[in-house]
Amino acid sequence: MRPATREGLVRGIGRGSMVALCINAVVGAGIFGLPSRVHDLLGPYALLAYIGCAVLVLLVVLCFAEVGSRFDQTGGPYLYARTAFGPVAGFQVGWLVWLTRVTAFAALCNLLIDYLAHFSPWLASTHGRVLVAAVATGVLAWVNIRGVRTAAIVANVFTIGKLVPLVLFVAVGLFFVEPASYVPQSTPTATEFSATMLLLVFAFTGFETATVPAGEVRDPRRTLPFAILASMAVIVPLYVLIQVVAIGTLPDLATSTTPLADAAGRFAGSLGAAVIVVGAAISITGTLNGLVLAAPRLLYGMAEQHQLPGLFARTHPRFHTPWLAIVLTAVCMLVLTLSGSFLAAVAMSTITRLLAYAATCVALPVLRRREGRGDVAPAMFRVPGGGWVVGTALLVIAWLVAHASVLELRNVGIAMLVGAVLMWLAGRAARRPSGTEA
Repeated sequence: MRPATREGLVRGIGRGSMVALCINAVVGAGIFGLPSRVHDLLGPYALLAYIGCAVLVLLVVLCFAEVGSRFDQTGGPYLYARTAFGPVAGFQVGWLVWLTRVTAFAALCNLLIDYLAHFSPWLASTHGRVLVAAVATGVLAWVNIRGVRTAAIVANVFTIGKLVPLVLFVAVGLFFVEPASYVPQSTPTATEFSATMLLLVFAFTGFETATVPAGEVRDPRRTLPFAILASMAVIVPLYVLIQVVAIGTLPDLATSTTPLADAAGRFAGSLGAAVIVVGAAISITGTLNGLVLAAPRLLYGMAEQHQLPGLFARTHPRFHTPWLAIVLTAVCMLVLTLSGSFLAAVAMSTITRLLAYAATCVALPVLRRREGRGDVAPAMFRVPGGGWVVGTALLVIAWLVAHASVLELRNVGIAMLVGAVLMWLAGRAARRPSGTEA
């Protein structure tokens, strides 16, 4: 085992594993369900929405690549915002990102149960749902407590397992597409296009999850930029081609609840549909593993900065992992999974992510101005035309947030208020012992 860092963690994630973590964090359940929804909204114009969303995500990824190349500690977006804007903004970003990860786990774990019910309906019953959720959460928490190298190996396996059926879907399906399916029946409105972009953000994002455990990555300031850029080079063309095949092979795509499985069933029979169902289950499980890996590290990073109780910064004496943070996060994930909070999780996820992305984008010029002052390390990767990249990304993010529903914005506001209360309570508790001693 590699020696522990000054944080008490072990740098056990190499460059290849980091690429796998990024892919694993992005390619989850969204791509198995969203093709039908975006086709219902835009028809063949959905391909343009994919490209537009990919451009937005690429702009944000470039900002993450430069900002992340300045840090070698655990925390990701929380650490970036704290360094650039101070502890209050940092805590809010960290809190929202942690909440997004936990609620996303709940949503995806429920979706995993639904897919597994394809093989045994009992798994969708009350007792079956509790059993699957408890086993999945417990096993993934145990894997991550055992060590980051173990978690990285598991992520590598799941990444291969989720990419193989998707690549097969594209490679085989391209031979069966009908060109007439790409003729649009109507022109979508700007509102429909923005709504589709918001949906696709959910499918394209998640890469920020892989930036959180930087304290356990070998040479993170060089590894992180390479990993997130390499992963997007794989994900973007794969997603576009998946939509191309879905449109060209499934006439009733707009009404399908399992679009990839239905499309595969048309051109590859029942065996093809079963492969996609298994691939979806593997994909979701791999994403769940990535969430269990990253979310506790946010608590750890905030505890390291004394914004949460110090017990969250404790590491296991043998495995050098933040085991208490992992246990607490896993318990929260299990409770939310069993509460059936799928819709609430999906509703909040995109907006909270966009806010965290905006904070990292704004952090880029702020950290550039502070470079060399001692508290900000020089960037190992610099974005060409950084000002234009940041400005364009922020304009698109603002446009998307402006098209969110009032209910979604209200829920995010409530979550931020809860985070502010938690930070105040943690600060008050931290000050109390010193006051007593005085």
